[in-house]
Amino acid sequence: MPRLFGTNGVRGVVNRELTPEFVLRLSASAGHLLGREIAVGRDGRTSSDMLAKAAISGLLSVGCRVHDMGLLPTPTLQYAVKRLGLDGGIMITASHNPPEFNGVKVILGDGVEAPREVEERIEELYFRGGPPLKPWGEVGSVEGFNPIGIYIDGILSHVDLEAIRKRRFRIVLDPGNGVAALTAPELARRLGCEVYTINADIDGAFPGRGSEPRPENLGDLSRLVEAVDADLGVAFDGDGDRAIFVDERGIVHWGDRSFALVAWDYLRRHPGEAIATPVSSSKMIEEIACKAGGSVVWTRVGSIVVSRTMLERGINLGGEENGGIFYGPHQPVRDGGMTMALILDILAREGRTLSELLGELPRYVQRKERIPCPNELKQRVLEALRERVEAERIETIDGVKLWFEDGSWILIRPSGTEPIYRIYAEAETESRLNRMVEEHKRLLEELIEEAKAS
Repeated sequence: MPRLFGTNGVRGVVNRELTPEFVLRLSASAGHLLGREIAVGRDGRTSSDMLAKAAISGLLSVGCRVHDMGLLPTPTLQYAVKRLGLDGGIMITASHNPPEFNGVKVILGDGVEAPREVEERIEELYFRGGPPLKPWGEVGSVEGFNPIGIYIDGILSHVDLEAIRKRRFRIVLDPGNGVAALTAPELARRLGCEVYTINADIDGAFPGRGSEPRPENLGDLSRLVEAVDADLGVAFDGDGDRAIFVDERGIVHWGDRSFALVAWDYLRRHPGEAIATPVSSSKMIEEIACKAGGSVVWTRVGSIVVSRTMLERGINLGGEENGGIFYGPHQPVRDGGMTMALILDILAREGRTLSELLGELPRYVQRKERIPCPNELKQRVLEALRERVEAERIETIDGVKLWFEDGSWILIRPSGTEPIYRIYAEAETESRLNRMVEEHKRLLEELIEEAKAS
């Protein structure tokens, strides 16, 4: 049976793979399996309104009562699903993908995206032609609800509000023309911050920068942080579940470092606990955890995997190198707003700058690459790659991760959301890092070309 779901929901180019008809039948299949009370939300992409209406129609056709929550970040919808005791949710978003993409995330009643076994049941029903439709008298109904207020209240309940407000932080927010514009500025103001914004108008073409916050597209944010003498800057991805931080000097930090700071603070206050993180994260995370008396549970890449691992093992903190932090006491999912509040909470309690705190963490040089690869060739390339690589230690939790004698490592894995391979690498020096990446990048490109020719 073909697969519809990737690492993080269903993704595709709008009106090519992701048509209204497709979303309608997929949503009907999901609604039939999840239950009657279903929330629907959407990000600010140009196609999201169209596809959200298709999702609502599909849910209505199988008798669901739809709670239409409109434009909002993914974690806001997830929080509302669990808080309101709903049976599940459908979020229309392609997160960080380019504007021509969109996607569907299926959320269970616990507020976490559906695990693989539920995805398989949805796919099976979809490929059988979809669920039986209700007769006219049993078609579902729609009611609107805006959960942003209760979501922000939920975040505020987990931090020292008085301590943060006393610091009167000056903060620059960059929602990247995404839906975090609806929550992050209001949350920061309620935390007593003086707020400046950039790219805060919702625009599905993402004119300000790409929808994925990366150091190379956050120059405007960095310059504004310096210009207004801010304490920090925060950039969000398209659906607001990830946050990347800029310190008071205008320097952008990868998500590993903000996660390591949160992990350090959490574990020293909760010694002995475990944290969850994918194999793509820096080994700095493990060093921090060990020093704080904690441990690390390594997972495959994908926010759903981290969330489900946290639930299964009773873990309260998770994180990803891309800026996703999962704070279990609030909700065990990526949440950019919660991440921002946690960092401000640490700064307020420590009474120090972000650069000072991050500067005390272990430091390694990192590099990330994206290599185009057709989806249908990914598995064949991966099998060939496993046969051609050599290293001190090889792990295959997700893709191929090579550990070398000097402590450097490189992870090569097929993306679950785009037709690309991703390369993550880390070393102690720039020269070692670049030699390692270039060598394996050439090998990967060769294998992709060989797969195309065969």
